[in-house]
Order: sequence, then structure tokens, then C-alpha cells
Amino acid sequence: MVSRRGWLLFVAMAFIWGIPYLLIKIAVAEISPITLVFARTALGALLLLPLALARGGFRPLLARWPILLLYTSVEVAIPWVLLSHAETRLSSSLSGLLIAGVPLVSALVLWVLGWSDRPDLRRILGLLLGFAGVAALVGLDVSADDLLAVVEVGLVVIGYALGTIIIVRMRDLPSVSVIVASLAITAAVYAPFGLTQLPTHAPSPQAIAAVIGLGVICTALGFIVYFALVGEVGPNRATVITYFNPAVAIALGVLVLHETLTVGIAIGFVMIVLGSFVATGRSTHAVETPPLREREPA
Repeated sequence: MVSRRGWLLFVAMAFIWGIPYLLIKIAVAEISPITLVFARTALGALLLLPLALARGGFRPLLARWPILLLYTSVEVAIPWVLLSHAETRLSSSLSGLLIAGVPLVSALVLWVLGWSDRPDLRRILGLLLGFAGVAALVGLDVSADDLLAVVEVGLVVIGYALGTIIIVRMRDLPSVSVIVASLAITAAVYAPFGLTQLPTHAPSPQAIAAVIGLGVICTALGFIVYFALVGEVGPNRATVITYFNPAVAIALGVLVLHETLTVGIAIGFVMIVLGSFVATGRSTHAVETPPLREREPA
């Protein structure tokens, strides 16, 4: 049974990781995507650095730098720029809903690698339902001019799915140290580009607040709360937030930015979330494989 603290942490995480799409949409109206990612990662790394030093530091990462760089590339550096650039054209609610396809791609890759339960008919139908929801969403809500942005979000989904799988290979390392290192590496790589693309005029208070919110709330605080949630309810139950984040993104997009709640979004939301839930549910058949569900997620 989930404790009261567990429920509070769960609700907090659903909100914390449901608002990035809103904040990104606000920020990229005045700040370039690369500058935004640089500022977000630099701020998040600075805030989490003391916690990483207190929980093991960075020495254990030195011998694993190749896989750390690979994880950083597919989980942070490339996806965050692509998502920010895509939101210069797509609505925040549409972007948040498309990202909900990550569990579907993760399940598909894990099945192919043999690292997950053998798919039964129920899970295959769930996978098909989820991808049909993505197709319905794109077909009903995306114009030809925005297809490139949809492709960018699709690459983000693939990157997030691969990052989830790669981190299994790093489960013996301090998770906070991995996160801080990834954020710091990304900030260092984008610093020359982000600093040269600073706005010519001072951004509005709303844009500045959005950048700070992304760095402080969605990045630094988000990971701290997520670790607490995993410790309270376990990694299995913690992953359920995946099904609530899109609802938060859609609600905030409609209520705050006055984005239209279209038929495509309504249909796509139901099909994608339901398909993800069914496709990633536990099968009656199991194999002995590296258990993604039992790691401490980064």
C-alpha cells in the first residue's frame, strides 16, 4: 500500500515533469533552443553538485566515460535541443503527448534485445494501439509545415527510450553523479553556442522565469523528488508517472497558453496512454534478463 508521503511525492512528480513543455514553449519564444538548454543544464548541474559530492562524487564515473558520453548524448544533449527547437512550431500540449510514446519505444527495443518479458498478444495489441494513437494524433493535428518538428520529437522519443536502456549498464554508479555529469557535459558543449546566441534584448520576465523553472524545478528538484519517490514506492510504481505527465502538459497548455484541445489530442491521449499501459504491463511469461524495472532510474 502506498503511504501518504508516497502519494504526495507522486503528485509532485506528475506536475514537475509535466510542466517542462509549457516552460519550453514560453522560453523559446524569446531565447534560442541552444541558449535555453545551456542555461537549463548549467543551472541544474550547479544546484545538484553538492548532492552528488555528498553521495559518492565523480571518481566512479571515470572508468565508464564512454558509456557516460553515450548516455548524455541520447538522454540530455541531443533530445533537449531537438525538443526545444520543435516547440518553436508545435504546441506544448502536442509535444508533451508525443513524448508519451517513450514507453512504447522502450518496450519495443527491450523485446527485440530480449531484455524484457516475451510479448504476449495483449502486450502486442497495446503496442499497436499506442502507435495507432500517435498516427491518429499526427494525422489529425499536424500540418505538412510542421512535419519536421514532429520528426524532431520522434528522435527525442527514441533518445529517451535508448537512455532508459543504457542507464541499466550504469546501475552500479551513483545516480546523482551520473545526472550531474551529464548536465555539466551538456552545458560545457553548448556554452560557446549558447553564449553567442544570447538575445539582443533582455528577455521578458516570463521567459526568464521559464528558464529558471526548467533548471530549478524540472531538472534539479525533479530528480531529487524522483529519487525520493523511488525510495518510497519502488521503481515499478514510480514509473506510473509516465501516464500522468501528458495529462498535466495538455491541461497547462490549454489553461495557461490557451492552446486548443483538439479532437486529435483527445483521441491520441487515450490511445497512447492506454496502449503504453497495456504494452508495458507485466506479462504472464518472464525471462531472466537484466531487470530495467529494478534499477534506480536516473
